[in-house]
Amino acid sequence: MTRTTTPTPISTTTTTTATATASATAPVLSALGLFALLLGTSLPSTDFFVVNVALPDIERDLGASPSALEMVAAGYALAYAVLLVLGGRLGDAYGRRRLFLWGVAGFGVTSLACGVAPDAWSLVAFRAAQGAASALLLPQVLATLHATTRGERRARAVALYGAVSGLAMVLGQVLGGVLVSADLAGTGWRMAFLINVPVVALAWPLALRSVPDSRAGQPGRSDVGGTVLLAAALLALLLPLTEGRSAGWPLWAVLTLLAAPLLIWAFAAVERRAERTGGSPLLPLSLLSEPGVVRGLLIGAPIFIGFSGFMFVSAVTLQEGLGYGALKAGLTLVPMGLAQFGASLLLPRVVNRFGSRTLPLCALVHGAGLAVLAATVLWAPWSALSPLTLAPGLLLCGLGQGIQLPLYYRVLLAAVPAARAGAGSGLAATAQQSGLAVGVATLGSLFLALEPGLGLRGAFAIVLGAQLAGLLGLAALSLRLPRDLG
Repeated sequence: MTRTTTPTPISTTTTTTATATASATAPVLSALGLFALLLGTSLPSTDFFVVNVALPDIERDLGASPSALEMVAAGYALAYAVLLVLGGRLGDAYGRRRLFLWGVAGFGVTSLACGVAPDAWSLVAFRAAQGAASALLLPQVLATLHATTRGERRARAVALYGAVSGLAMVLGQVLGGVLVSADLAGTGWRMAFLINVPVVALAWPLALRSVPDSRAGQPGRSDVGGTVLLAAALLALLLPLTEGRSAGWPLWAVLTLLAAPLLIWAFAAVERRAERTGGSPLLPLSLLSEPGVVRGLLIGAPIFIGFSGFMFVSAVTLQEGLGYGALKAGLTLVPMGLAQFGASLLLPRVVNRFGSRTLPLCALVHGAGLAVLAATVLWAPWSALSPLTLAPGLLLCGLGQGIQLPLYYRVLLAAVPAARAGAGSGLAATAQQSGLAVGVATLGSLFLALEPGLGLRGAFAIVLGAQLAGLLGLAALSLRLPRDLG
């Protein structure tokens, strides 16, 4: 009788002691460590957009063809999206601080290479390498936040991550315009890349000293088959979407796009088999059985597709329609960036107050901003459309986006077990970058197709209407979220 009753309390005591010991010895992220991580976070987000305003100068200086210019932007995005999940898994296995340091160093080296590129296709190659470095460093940020913070500290850290990421995306084009226009020491467009080097020189030693290391408890073996299939599936989806329209939708683009669903199916089959047989899948599909993960991915789709589409069509409208230079067009977006940053900082307080109602509320605010912008562009004379006139709509858009971006990560990562933080953060970042690429390809193509018949005003308004429809879908979906968002 004694033998049958004593194991339960002993086991419970042992488990409780082990849990307490694990909590006591878990790495804790300091304020300086968080600053170093956020500094690293700003690099990939800024560089995704900073090159847009530099492309005309690159074309003149290097004699780049249109296809080479497109690949300067697309090569970075493709390498970034394709390798993100692998970057997260490498951090799980070999240590997230180590991979973060390697990624930051690689980003600095490739930025320097981009800044001194002798010709257009060298720049394309260096940009792809820069995207690969981004894929190494970015998943480690989210995974480290997930592994080294708890409760309100995690909520604040994720809010800051969203704030920095969103602000960097908005202000990337502003920074590019400033640097290209300043032409510091005759560097022109090259300074848009060289400016990353001193940032890396600051972030790397800070991270080395202040970021705690973390990794998965039982890192698995490399999933070569899953890695190859995921890379092929993303390339098959994103390459024709980014290059197909400008090339006139040749046969290779159509066939590649049709192959994407088959490659995704093959990847899913390989990953399911790896999980069933006790292997180490690149992306455990059991993550998708978690309701919070699926909800987070669905929430992210209209956010990122709409954001990148908006950034593209607004840049074209401001520069071609209103005749703004790169600097003025970039500075016009400053109110949106500042509002986005401020709203992101308020996320924990807003969520504590409104809970799951936060998403539909911010979607409505964002939608109101789009409506104000569309009305302003449609009915005001071109001569009256100054940055000040556009500011009210942009402020409302920024307020809505400032809540949406970090809340996406909060909802998704709250459902990811700590042991899978790398895979979860890789999935979150891959969905983000894929959404950004799809947004430019779909909403951008819609805009360019409508512009000859409707003009810039009409095409701009219709694209904003499509983005508004996505936000209404986001609001409807968010009504099913639990009251406590984690």
